[in-house]
Amino acid sequence: MSSLSAIPKPTSPQPAGELPPELAAIREQAAAAGLLYAGGISPQAAWELVSAGKVLLVDVRSAEERKFVGHVPDSLHVAWATGTALSRNPRFVRELESKIGGKDVPALLLCRSGKRSALAAEAAAKAGLTCIFNVLEGFEGEIDAAQQRGKADGWRFHGLPWVQD
Repeated sequence: MSSLSAIPKPTSPQPAGELPPELAAIREQAAAAGLLYAGGISPQAAWELVSAGKVLLVDVRSAEERKFVGHVPDSLHVAWATGTALSRNPRFVRELESKIGGKDVPALLLCRSGKRSALAAEAAAKAGLTCIFNVLEGFEGEIDAAQQRGKADGWRFHGLPWVQD
């Protein structure tokens, strides 16, 4: 089931180099904790920033995952890995920088569970993209004891907007 309420018209994100206060605090905490990227944000807080036009949301899952599992409307797409073997996209950082419009543009990365997007955020940070954050829990959430996702956490579990092709 998808939720389409309150999907905003796309707007420009925060100016390059300027972070919303929520993200500035997260980045400080991440640095203090020794994270290799700007930090993680909950799906609910991510949606608040995206819907207010303060940041960009970039889905790093494969095109197949987006098509068959669903995706956030108006999110950008840059695959971290592609194909059935999920081979790492060697052009990921260049494609990400191009899609978001620069190294200092605030962007949130979303994958299935928050793990690939954390790796993608680390790679982006190593390449000098300074405002890349990971959406914790991902789109579907963690796998549970019954080997299923979406029962306890994740973007869809929290009832945030998404569509399916």
